Amino acid sequence: MTALDLPGAGAPDALELTRAARRGRARRWLLVTGGAGLLALALFVVTLGIGSTYISPLDAVTSLLGLREDPITDFVVRELRLPTAATGLAVGLAFGLAGPLFQRMLRNPLASPDFVGVSSGAALFASAAIVLAHLSGLWVSGAALVGSAVSSLLIYLLAWRDGITGFRFILIGIGTAAMMEALVGYLLARAQVFDARAAMAWLIGSVGNAGAAELRILCVVLAVALPLALLLDRPLGALELGDDQAIALGSRVEVARLLLIVMAVVLVGFATAVAGPIPFVALMSGPISARLLGSAGGSMLASAFVGAALVMGADLVASQFMPVVLPTGVVTGLVGAPFLIWLLVSVNAGGRRG
Repeated sequence: MTALDLPGAGAPDALELTRAARRGRARRWLLVTGGAGLLALALFVVTLGIGSTYISPLDAVTSLLGLREDPITDFVVRELRLPTAATGLAVGLAFGLAGPLFQRMLRNPLASPDFVGVSSGAALFASAAIVLAHLSGLWVSGAALVGSAVSSLLIYLLAWRDGITGFRFILIGIGTAAMMEALVGYLLARAQVFDARAAMAWLIGSVGNAGAAELRILCVVLAVALPLALLLDRPLGALELGDDQAIALGSRVEVARLLLIVMAVVLVGFATAVAGPIPFVALMSGPISARLLGSAGGSMLASAFVGAALVMGADLVASQFMPVVLPTGVVTGLVGAPFLIWLLVSVNAGGRRG
C-alpha cells in the first residue's frame, strides 16, 4: 500500500493549499492597502511642498514635525499649505469610506452619495443659506450638514416598504436628487449675481473652501469612523450576500442597514460641509479598491486611502498643472464622468442588477 492509498493522505495537501491561499490574500491586502496609504501620504507631502515657493519633501516634513527652525518655511508649510493638504486628506478619507458603505450595503456599484440624494440635499440647503439668508462660512457648512441629514431621512422613509431594498432606495434617491437639483437651479436663477457666484463656487467643491472649525470637526468624526468602518466590514459582507443569507447568519438586517446608512450620511454630510460636494470621489473609491484587492476583501481601509489620493491628486492638478487655478471638483468631474461610463458598461456586461 502506497501513501496515496492511505485514508486522508491528500488532506495535508488541501490544508496547505488553503493556508497558502489565505496567505496570498493577506499579502495582497497588505500590498494594496499599504500602497494606497503610501500614495496618499506622498501626495500629502507633495501638497505641502509645491506652490509658488518650492519646498523639498524633506524640508516640508521636518517643518511639519517641528524638527528644525526656519520661519519662512514654517509659515509656508504650516500656515499656507497645511490647511489645504489636511482638508484634502480628511475629505478624501470621508468620501472614500462613505462610497463603499452605500455600494456594498445596497449591493450596487452605482449607489453613490452623488446619485442617491445625499449630496444634493447638502447642495440645496447650502445654496438656500447663501442665496436666501446671505450666510457664509460655518453657517453654510451647518446648513449643508442639515441638508444631507434631511434628504437622507426623506429618502429612507419613502423607500421603506417592510424594509429597504437597494433598487428602490437608489431609484427614490435619484428622483429626490433630481428634484433638489431643480430647486438649486431655481435658487440660482433668482439670486443676485454676487450670491449666485458664491453659491456656484461652493457647489463645484474645493478643498480650499474649508475653515479651521469645520476641519477640526471632520477630523474628530474620522477618528471615530475609521475604526468603526473596519469593524463593520464583516456585517457589510453579510449584507452583500442578500437579506435571507444575512438573516441566516444571525444578522439583524434592518438595524445593521440603518446604522450603516447613518454612518455613511454622517461622513458625507461633514465632508460636504467642509469642501462642498466634490463629485465622483465616493463613486470611484470603492470600485477601484475592490478591483485592486480582488479576492483579498476588506476594502474599507483601502477605499478610504484611494479616496484621499483622488482628492489630493485632483487638487494638485487643479491648482498646479492647469492654465488657471480650478476648483478640485472640476478635475474629479473630468475624471469621474468617463469612469461612470466605464462602470455602467461593465455592470451591464456582467449582468448585475441592483
